[in-house]
Amino acid sequence: MVASTHWLASAAGMAILERGGNAFDAAVATGLTLHVVEPHLNGLGGDVPIIAWRAEDDDPFVVCGQGVSPASATPEAFRQLGLELVPGTGHLAAVVPGAFGAWLRMLAEHGTMTFAEVTAPAIHYARDGFPVVPQIAASIRSVEKLFRSAWPTSKELYLPNDEVPAPGKLFRNPDLARTLDRLAAAGKAAGGDRENQVEAVRKAFYEGFVAEAVDAYVKQPVLDSSGREHAGLLTADDLAEWRATVERPTSVDFYGNTVYKTGPWGQGPVLLQQLAMLQAADVTRLAARSPELVHLVTEVAKLAFADREAFYGDPDRVDVPLEKLLSAEYAAERVASIGEYASEELVPGLGGRLPHFALHPTAVGAAAGAGEPTRGPAPDASAPIIDRDGSTRGDTCHLDVVDRWGNVVSATPSGGWLMSSPVIPELGFSLPTRAQMFWLEEGLPSTLAPRTRPRTTLSPGMLRTRDGGRVSFGTPGGDQQDQWVVPFLLEHLLFGADLQHAIDAPSWHSTHMPSSFYPRGREHLGLHVESRLGESVLSELRRRGHEVEDAGEWALGRISAAGRRADGVLMAAANPRGMQGYAVGR
Repeated sequence: MVASTHWLASAAGMAILERGGNAFDAAVATGLTLHVVEPHLNGLGGDVPIIAWRAEDDDPFVVCGQGVSPASATPEAFRQLGLELVPGTGHLAAVVPGAFGAWLRMLAEHGTMTFAEVTAPAIHYARDGFPVVPQIAASIRSVEKLFRSAWPTSKELYLPNDEVPAPGKLFRNPDLARTLDRLAAAGKAAGGDRENQVEAVRKAFYEGFVAEAVDAYVKQPVLDSSGREHAGLLTADDLAEWRATVERPTSVDFYGNTVYKTGPWGQGPVLLQQLAMLQAADVTRLAARSPELVHLVTEVAKLAFADREAFYGDPDRVDVPLEKLLSAEYAAERVASIGEYASEELVPGLGGRLPHFALHPTAVGAAAGAGEPTRGPAPDASAPIIDRDGSTRGDTCHLDVVDRWGNVVSATPSGGWLMSSPVIPELGFSLPTRAQMFWLEEGLPSTLAPRTRPRTTLSPGMLRTRDGGRVSFGTPGGDQQDQWVVPFLLEHLLFGADLQHAIDAPSWHSTHMPSSFYPRGREHLGLHVESRLGESVLSELRRRGHEVEDAGEWALGRISAAGRRADGVLMAAANPRGMQGYAVGR
């Protein structure tokens, strides 16, 4: 079974399974297809964390496809340019494109097919076209002026015939098709076994023609969200030195179920902290979807995200007290501070300190295309999502795969979306702007440093149920990713809902914590909720002091999930919001 945020990607992954491939083969095919058919949400030059579970193993593993900052990236380098924040768009925010390396490492070590086989669907859609969904047209329209005035390579690709492509029209990216074709040809030309061919593909990307094109293009100044033109710091050497890594996940027990996430170079442990606190508060005593439960979950999120800001960073560079943060004792200590009313504070534990962040984002100077977090589908699917600060947002993708043998994969591709930076003309894709998640303030766990992973929001998940089942899950959504999955997990694990009903349940999220994305703003006491919770619930939340914003009936989250029950039955579910996600299987 395959579930993802786009029906064509789900179908591509399922075709690989039908041909005898395993979940790892299918996940790579699905991910590469997402890079093509959801250019407003991710790209071949983006990032991806992966959590996967081999059928014969007891524990899942993580493949880190989060690229690092350039070797010359330091706070001083940005201060010399007169910048207090890393811009949210353009060349200065570029890090090493990590998604492609992560797909290749998983394919080489656990797949059964060649790169040419798994990339065939993506090449087909890039070369022959795919139908434009309304959100692609809306995203292009939101940055049309930028493309026309400052990013001519993006204008050439995304404004064919000098106009925004209409929803439903076939869209082609011939340069991207040629790039993928050249990479596949490099593998075939290398000969030898499958692993040798995959390594040849990696070298062609990170040490060959792709790296050379990236190096040359980043040297050319482009307009970014600071309002000025800057060249980038990323070089071919940065790409050549980087490798995707395989790591152990972090985990907590939640009422007899084990939930797995990435390490603190991602925000994944923030979900684990929330679950530990909810268990310490005995969330089972509260009724599903009740105002008391929504209030508790919201206040727990504030505490966990305060710790994220104070402590999380690349554990290869900083000491993150993860064992303490995930302990039952610490969870009980934290929830003891929660009262009847919404807290106006944002306080980390363990004596940690928060970085400074923008209380009034408009004063910083937002720009089209800056940032990532989604606010959910726009009421009119043809209209762009616009934040209160006037900026338009990109988003992310997600995929889940389970095969007949019980292998399971969860991955959250993102970055390199069409609004992030100009298209590299001969390659057909943009670079990731994940460096915007670093702080330029010295002494923080996520302070910018050379060859360091930014503390990303990308957060796939894996679950071992108390009866031995395995479930992968995740959602796009920036800072909201590890909030939207909390109601989903509560519904599925505690309140008896199957995967689809758990995804369909009303959701909510807090915006009280600072955004991970330029211009790093926050909404004091902000709480976005789906109106299907009911007016009585919304009224009670307002009485408790939350600044409630009705997001609409079906607006928050794009969760998908797939897995294998303890009895061997496969299951998958996709998100109905936006009417684009799709789950398929047999």
